[in-house]
Amino acid sequence: MKIRFVLALAALLPLMVACKAQDASADAVAPAAEQPAAANAPAAPAADAAPEGSATPEAASGQAAAQSAENTPVPAQARLVGPEPVAGTDYLVIDGGQPIQPATGKIEVAEVFGYVCPACARFQPLIGPWKAGLPSDVNFVYVPAMFGSMWDDYGRAFYAAEALGVQEKTHEALYSAIHVEQSLKGELGRDSVEDIANFYAKFGVNPKTFADTMGSFSVVAKTNRAKQFAQRSKITGTPSLIVNGKYLVKGKSYEDMLRIADHLIARERAANAK
Repeated sequence: MKIRFVLALAALLPLMVACKAQDASADAVAPAAEQPAAANAPAAPAADAAPEGSATPEAASGQAAAQSAENTPVPAQARLVGPEPVAGTDYLVIDGGQPIQPATGKIEVAEVFGYVCPACARFQPLIGPWKAGLPSDVNFVYVPAMFGSMWDDYGRAFYAAEALGVQEKTHEALYSAIHVEQSLKGELGRDSVEDIANFYAKFGVNPKTFADTMGSFSVVAKTNRAKQFAQRSKITGTPSLIVNGKYLVKGKSYEDMLRIADHLIARERAANAK
């Protein structure tokens, strides 16, 4: 499933684009409003992506490398490449910003995303291996964007899956179901709660239990907190990265976003050491 998902999305990486809040009810994709420098910049392909077509030895090798990265975190200093990021160009300082899930001794990186967002689906083959290789003092958090309509439905699904212990193993599979297999409508329609629950049933979750959990008080509370976090962080599109609640990453490409995030993580680590 993972290899097919990566290969299918690799062919869709010609431009760095983002899904915008105001486009939540349509299938339009536009350049990120908060990332003006990226309008014409090509997004670098995923490290484990292969040319369109059947899986090749190179693709298999790349996939093996990504899986290896999940088990072998990259040393913090080895992750730092390129120049130091510049405020206003590479990132924005968030006034009064704070992490969504503060943890003592941890530097938080939050990705605000939407399962229905094509740009987020294209980002996933890059963010997945990057996340897996983060140092132990970094806490990575997925935060679903609550832009209304089907975005909110899938935001509740994310937290329901988390509560039922299946979020990690369903994350990429749900992107694939929407954007590759098209067994779910995503933003091209509106999947019912039953449709969404039936997807999770494939992973051993009782559909009624899942539907009930989507509407539970705890899930509604988490989605409200996610919405407040995105508003506080001045999010206007997805995918967006926020480092320690303080910095909204910009960047010229998806890979550049990750490079900038690595530098900002190092900056926070140095500040914590003082």
